[in-house]
Amino acid sequence: MSREPHRLAVLKGGPSAEREVSLRSGAAAAEALREAGYDVSEVTVDDANFIVPDGTDLAFLALHGTFGEDGQVQSILDSKGIPYTGANAETSRIAFDKQKTKEKLRQAGIPTPEGQLVRKLEEITLTPPLFLKPNAQGSSVGTHPVTSREELAAALADALTFDSAVLIERFIRGKELTVGVLGDQVLPIIEIHPLAGFYDYKNKYTKGNTEYFCPARIPEEIVRVIQKHALAAHRSIGSAVYSRIDFLLERDINPYCLEINTIPGMTATSLLPKAAAAVGITFPQLCRRIVELSWAARQAERGA
Repeated sequence: MSREPHRLAVLKGGPSAEREVSLRSGAAAAEALREAGYDVSEVTVDDANFIVPDGTDLAFLALHGTFGEDGQVQSILDSKGIPYTGANAETSRIAFDKQKTKEKLRQAGIPTPEGQLVRKLEEITLTPPLFLKPNAQGSSVGTHPVTSREELAAALADALTFDSAVLIERFIRGKELTVGVLGDQVLPIIEIHPLAGFYDYKNKYTKGNTEYFCPARIPEEIVRVIQKHALAAHRSIGSAVYSRIDFLLERDINPYCLEINTIPGMTATSLLPKAAAAVGITFPQLCRRIVELSWAARQAERGA
């Protein structure tokens, strides 16, 4: 496995609620990788029975959500001896589980909102305002802000349709921020400003619903603090290779780390490519860097 990869298979689609987003990410990444000089095939994944073309050097993962980011596809590829991009299976399992991520953040001394994992209404001890999210989902699927005890039951019931457990956190009002990390390089902070409500699935994927500011409109000293936390979060879960880490900034002074995305959106207009572009890294260059970092990580894991 010492030679550089040339034949790539972009895995896209998948069985999760984020399938359509993944198809777009995969198509965009495949085009960028071809522009970067790779021989690229595209594999639309429906379930665990996907087939990677013979002779593939590396699988480029563009599978968001369940199956793609939770360690399942990584374990399958490991069993087939096929290297892949991004986090390994164990790191993926940790990052996709919001409660496990929160534990890692606390161990690393990174501020994160007070929270609890519940499976039924009677277990909730926190008082509103709260924020509910399925413990293992992405793209803000099934998330709810709750301002009163009366709203809790319906919000919890909906969140539980997406997962068997729900993470409930103290609601923090503030700026929504995200930080990309590429290897050990921390990218500029992006400020996410939904024109109405919060950054839910609709506001993420409906053109014109959200404004983005890169660099974020926050004091320079806070930028340094958040970037330091982002790199520490990236490292806290293990071999992430690359990631996008979400924060809330309360009163422009108190940052709270929310979660770590190990396969963030990868269209040319997604947040990680936006941040990379702000420091002169084109989309094809970003995709090439992900391939190079991932190849090195897989070699290190195999002791090559």
